[in-house]
Amino acid sequence: MKLSTAVLAGALLTLAVPAYAQSLGELAKREQQRRKAVPPAAKTYTNDDLKQLPPPTGTPGKPADGSAKETAAKPGDAKAAEPEKVAATKPPEPAKDEAYWRGRITSAREDVRRNEAFKEALQTRINALTADFSARDDPYQRAKVSDDRQKALAEMARVSADIEKTIKLIAEIEDEARRAGVPPGWLR
Repeated sequence: MKLSTAVLAGALLTLAVPAYAQSLGELAKREQQRRKAVPPAAKTYTNDDLKQLPPPTGTPGKPADGSAKETAAKPGDAKAAEPEKVAATKPPEPAKDEAYWRGRITSAREDVRRNEAFKEALQTRINALTADFSARDDPYQRAKVSDDRQKALAEMARVSADIEKTIKLIAEIEDEARRAGVPPGWLR
């Protein structure tokens, strides 16, 4: 019975190889025809082409070193009219409707909720590492646990700072909405 299974598997393998080779050959012919049909690239750039280019400079009208000096615009000067054109072509700000304010405040509150949950998890980890540290006698293991605990404490300080920053952002959003005359219900 084992012999017949091996013979059957060998027969299937020998039949599969020519079918695979045949489809691979067809695939190669199709790829060759496709490459002939595609027009050649107009220009191929190499590293040598890049070496011949001059080094990049600052934007037109500004020095490359970043020390831009303000010049007084003369009446009728074309450069003086450019800022007006740029300001006129800027896309308008998104409409500050109910969806805008709800989305903004909800996003900030979700960040606070997520960071507070992460802070609680970090506190649990710190407590476990502190207990593990006091239970260890091996200096190497104690050092490793102490290192992990210090990393968790640093991460907790970062998360706490993020929470404080986001809480301030929520207060700023509420104040901005109040100044803009937004109904309080939009921020709930």
